[in-house]
Amino acid sequence: MDLPKTPLDLLALDLPEGEPWGYALAQSLLKAPWAFRALRPTPGVLDLIRQDLEGLYLELQRLQEEYPLGSLGERPPHPAEEEALKALLARDPEALVAVLKAHGPWPFALYRAFRFDGALHPIPHPRLPQPDELVGYEAQLRDLRENARRFLQGRPALHTLLYGARGTGKSTAAKSLLHLEGARMVEVEMGALGRLEELLETLGQLPHRFFLYLDDLSLDPEDEAFHHLKALLEGSLEGPPENVLLLATSNRRHLVRHQGENPLPGADPASWDELQDTLALAERFGLVLTFPPFDQALYLKAVAHHLGRPLTEEEAREALRFARNRGFSGRVARQAALLLS
Repeated sequence: MDLPKTPLDLLALDLPEGEPWGYALAQSLLKAPWAFRALRPTPGVLDLIRQDLEGLYLELQRLQEEYPLGSLGERPPHPAEEEALKALLARDPEALVAVLKAHGPWPFALYRAFRFDGALHPIPHPRLPQPDELVGYEAQLRDLRENARRFLQGRPALHTLLYGARGTGKSTAAKSLLHLEGARMVEVEMGALGRLEELLETLGQLPHRFFLYLDDLSLDPEDEAFHHLKALLEGSLEGPPENVLLLATSNRRHLVRHQGENPLPGADPASWDELQDTLALAERFGLVLTFPPFDQALYLKAVAHHLGRPLTEEEAREALRFARNRGFSGRVARQAALLLS
């Protein structure tokens, strides 16, 4: 177990308000080598936890006596940190197991947002959109959030694909789900899809429910990412665990890559097979939400929304000039509002 030895070691830690040594060692318990095994503890695992608690309790007393320190952190302690510290002070392995079962090991115990690039990285302060940031896609947002709430409540829910033109707010809509109570999200980089099964094995052990977020997914059967995802959704014996819901965005305006007219099975077998692969993957998502491009009226409505007031005639003309070479979209509307504010 990697433990802080000197006060300088504490500076690299994300500590809450309060006595720093106690919370530093409480975090060490959440990071312990046996932390995942403690989710399904055997007598031997409990013996290991008991031994570590006894040793850490003595180490805590020594550090507090040798290096008395005031609070180093500025945030309130997370319930997992408070409960782990109580278990440490009581030297109670069953209490620590209860903490890990309720909150999960580090980093899942403390954070709600993560990035996966082959390794998992917590995002302590994710930049989330405002709940009312999107204009013009109220029906899509309603369906998206209703499905997400079903998932978070442990009810049947559908893997979700959001597709449409660039700048229409698909990523904003996806990230907004982190506002929902109990939501956690892992953003998966496309280059890490080959290691997705390792991630899913880890997530499947945890008490939380995760949105697995794939941004700018290719629906082209010639793309390597397509085949990794197809294997996960169609070819895996296990599939995603029950506590994981896939959430993907795609900038493809259509699910099918047209090559002239839609192919017929006998006329062009290769194109027909490609078409069937693409449609099969899209259908595996269950819930497919379309984000069509803005028209002029919706664009001006969005600019006014972001400004928080109606547009003057001159402001409307300036907003339209701004969009002339950029096109109408929610992203351009936000930029125009910044220019006019």
